[in-house]
Parts: sequence; structure tokens; C-alpha cells
Amino acid sequence: MIEAINEQLLRAIGVGVALLDLDTLRVRFHNDTFKEWFGEIEIGLPLQDLFADLDNVALKEALENPGRYTTETSFRVRRRTMTVAMNFNRALDRGGESIAVLVCQNISRIKELESMIDSYSMMVERNTREIKREKEQVEKLLLNMMPRSVYEEYKTFGIVTPRLYDPVSAICLDFSRFAEMAGEHDPGVIVSELNDIYTAFDRIGEQFGCVRIRAVGDLYIAIAGMPDPAEDHAQAAASAAVRFLRYLDQRNQSHPIKWACRVGISSGSVIGSVVGVQKYIYDVFGPAVIHASTLRYWAKPMKIVVDQRVAAQIDSGFETTSVGETELNPGTPEEVFAIELATLQDREQR
Repeated sequence: MIEAINEQLLRAIGVGVALLDLDTLRVRFHNDTFKEWFGEIEIGLPLQDLFADLDNVALKEALENPGRYTTETSFRVRRRTMTVAMNFNRALDRGGESIAVLVCQNISRIKELESMIDSYSMMVERNTREIKREKEQVEKLLLNMMPRSVYEEYKTFGIVTPRLYDPVSAICLDFSRFAEMAGEHDPGVIVSELNDIYTAFDRIGEQFGCVRIRAVGDLYIAIAGMPDPAEDHAQAAASAAVRFLRYLDQRNQSHPIKWACRVGISSGSVIGSVVGVQKYIYDVFGPAVIHASTLRYWAKPMKIVVDQRVAAQIDSGFETTSVGETELNPGTPEEVFAIELATLQDREQR
């Protein structure tokens, strides 16, 4: 039987084949390929001497039932690591001989390809995560620049159709003595302070449906009544502005840098659109923004000045005082009003 099997071993080119004594797991025969891979092997050498990490107990149990055992091993051959798949099969007992056939196939190239695929998959997965993270950052940045409905339109179509929003109320705010404060303090401190303040303004605005449009240096502009129309846009703008001032007043009590702002509010129409091609920005412009910007110059520090339309729409919780007339529209003098903050605060406290 062994001689017949040995003839087959000699013809097994490219595959390492050996015959083992099933009881002792010693090498009985091997072909040239097996010898080329594992070196000069003496007949009778225990298999454990060739493969120290081989589990002989598990191997014998598997060869008893179901009669086969499969594993892999790696070793160094001429400065290269070689990996082989080892397949043990129990041969038929003839003449009282218990034989196991060991077939070794070189799977080094397969392992290298698997390793390359794994590395490529990890790289793709890592790049996918980075792309997703960058996409989220870009989305977050764009959502800071424009309302979500505008962002969704831009993402879907690549353009934003200019829209007229009418009526809305615009809040325009700037800080008193900003140039002097910027020169007196470290730039990092000023930026940190503005970041805290504008973040608080954004949160306050969200509570009343006001969308921040622009925050450039000491200029902060927000709109109430867009992108979704709101009948109480003037009331929302006035309420948000009052709480802007109240936040600054409370903050000044515990911070070394004292901030004071002027606020103008005007109702009217605005146009919203993305402006620019390469360095684009979502902007809102029109009468309401222009008039609100003009009105802030009428406001004293920590005061709010509104036009007639806003004064007529806000409820009795706000008390207003006339501060004079101005031509918001050329040739048409218009009375403007200051909102008395104390009356609203007293009402809320009660």
C-alpha cells in the first residue's frame, strides 16, 4: 500500500505530500516538494519536530472521527515567510497499517492577497470615515451660513433660487467701543468673548424663531419670519433683542470685559440668496435690513430702537418711547421708538 501511495507522491508536483504513521505521527514517506519546503527530513521523524505548534491530541482525535483535519502554519524559507494549508486525511487500513496522508499547499500568495485586501478595506473604511467627518463639518459650516431649507435646496440642485421674504423683522446689533476694546485686549480673548456671546445670541434667537444671517466682527444680524412666514415676527424680534441685552447685562456682572450693544429692529421685506461663485455666502438684504442698520445708530448703549411698523405690532408687554424722526425712506420722515426694557422685565418677574 505504501509503495503504491509513494508513486503518487512522486507525481504530486507543486504540492507537498507526506505519509504519516497514524499511531505515532512519524513521517514514513514524503515527496520532493515536501523536502524542498521543510528541508532534509529523516524517515521516522516525529511530526511535532517539524511543526512545534501542531496540536497532536486534536489531530489524532480528528483523524479517528471524522477522519480529516485541516490547519495552517507559517515558516521561514530562504528569508521569506511561507504559509501552507495542511490537510490530514486518514487512509484506508490495509495489511494492518494505519496511515495518514498529509497534503500541504502553498497559500502564501493567497495570504498576501488577503492581507492586501484587508489593508485596502481598512484604508477604504478609514477614508470613508474621514470623508463622512469632512462632509459633516461642511454641512455644519453651511448650516451656520444659511437656513436648513436653503441648504437642502443648494445640496439638491447646486443653486439657490433668490426668494423674497415679506414681511419679516430684521435685528441689527453692534457693540459700543468695539474698536477700542479690540485694541486693548489680546485678539484671542476678543474672539473667545465674541464666540461665547454670539453662541448665546444664536440660542436665544432659536427660541423665538430668529435666524442669524451674519456675524462679522461686532455686527450681528438676525431675521424673524424666514424661511417660514410668521405673523408674530415683530414680537419675536423684539423679544429676542430684549433677551440679548439681558444676557449681556448678566454676563457683565461676572466678567472683566464689559460689553454694551446697540440694537435696531425694522419690519419689511428682504431678499435671501447665495451670493458669489467661488467664495459664496448666503446673504439677506433689502429694506428691513437697511432700516434696522440705520436704527441702531439711533440707539444708545444697551438700548433698542424700532420703526413704526414694529412698534405697532408688538403687544402691550413692551412700552415704547418716541426718540424722534428719521427718513428711513427718502422724503418720508418716520417716527422711531425706543423699547423700555424695565417694563417687560417687571412684567415677567411678576
